[in-house]
Amino acid sequence: KGIFHKICEDAGKNPTQKYYLVIDEINRGNISKIFGELITLIEEDKREKIEVTLPYSKESFKVPSNLFIIGTMNSTDKSIALIDIALRRRFTFLKLEPNETLVPQIAKNIFNELNKKIADFIGEDYQIGHSYFMNISNDDDLEFVLEYKITPLLEEYFYGNKEELQNIKEIIKSNH
Repeated sequence: KGIFHKICEDAGKNPTQKYYLVIDEINRGNISKIFGELITLIEEDKREKIEVTLPYSKESFKVPSNLFIIGTMNSTDKSIALIDIALRRRFTFLKLEPNETLVPQIAKNIFNELNKKIADFIGEDYQIGHSYFMNISNDDDLEFVLEYKITPLLEEYFYGNKEELQNIKEIIKSNH
């Protein structure tokens, strides 16, 4: 019995309470192997209506409707294309954009300039998320994030294109 079984059990015992199972980077795993035959049970219209007998324990099992499964994915990850149709129809997809309002004033300008350049050159899916900048409270924090988190990311994004990498590094220099 793993985490999924346990949370289903707990949610079944407390039907008035909401339960959440968060699977970070769900697309990195083999979804068919993770859920197996139980993938049918996570569909909204099958919850609590369909019960299966587990092969090893011979226990009956169903997924309660008060369990919400949240899977996160990074849209720049190429394995997102491997999410099959069977899984796509069982989830609602929400795209979260970088949120400038969560970035401290000290970093807003560079955050916006970098993301505009990235969106124009390689696409919106590659924009830098606000989480990199949220805990910045002074110039030293900003310098650390830019040098040790943002610059390596940009070097990866612009690998093989020295001219564009230099152009985007100029944005960092001019704002710092």
